[in-house]
Amino acid sequence: MLPDERRTLILTLLEGTEVLRPNDIAEQTGVSAETVRRDLVALEREGAVRRVYGGVARGQRLSRSSEPLRAEREGFQQRAKNEIGAVAASLVGEEDTLFMDVGTTVLAVARRLPDTFRGRILTNSITVAAAFTDRPGVDVHLAGGRLRHDELVVSGADTEAQVRKFYPDIAVIGSGGAHPVIGLTDYHVDEIAVRLAAVKNASRVYVLADSSKLGHVALRKVCDWDAVTAIITDSEADPELIAEFREAGTTVYAGRAPDPDEGGGQR
Repeated sequence: MLPDERRTLILTLLEGTEVLRPNDIAEQTGVSAETVRRDLVALEREGAVRRVYGGVARGQRLSRSSEPLRAEREGFQQRAKNEIGAVAASLVGEEDTLFMDVGTTVLAVARRLPDTFRGRILTNSITVAAAFTDRPGVDVHLAGGRLRHDELVVSGADTEAQVRKFYPDIAVIGSGGAHPVIGLTDYHVDEIAVRLAAVKNASRVYVLADSSKLGHVALRKVCDWDAVTAIITDSEADPELIAEFREAGTTVYAGRAPDPDEGGGQR
């Protein structure tokens, strides 16, 4: 059975049950557990399935033209977001200045910054800013601009102008898609302009991309990987896909922070 045939069968099997166990898939398809794992990683990357306790369930398939609603994304890949959040937070110094982008994975980083963090945050996300409302020791700057109501995000020329005045130690950037050849992509052009302003001024740039985003291409190009210090993804990311990024010269942290001799500093 060819890979596309197996993956179509997996989706067909999911139509008759809420959760499908990998062992059941292996029995139905006659392949090894490792082959099933690769199939599930590929399907999860497309958003066709999502990992749940005990197996996999149907997911929200990703589109190049639009992203799922925030309410849908908040519950998707939550374990991966927490893992990414912990890795990204571990790369932040106690007094660093951060630009924090929009999105649910960036919010996971904000929530994982330790109590010892006493730095500065610039963000165009109201939800990210709100994560620090009970932390008076953190200096938070919320950029103004035109509000996107469904995401509680501001963008536009005013936002971009404010971000251009900051020179952060670290830019924490979300992603709609991360492709080893095409680069970083996303959906909303005004937010991309804000993102680029932060990327240009930051000493280090970390792109957050859970395993479902790797290999995916969203609607609009943000930047190439030579503008990025590292991609931070989760431990379920496809090793073959990670190898493609690394062969292209891109640093990837998959589920863990770098060892001291691996760097993680200036790009």
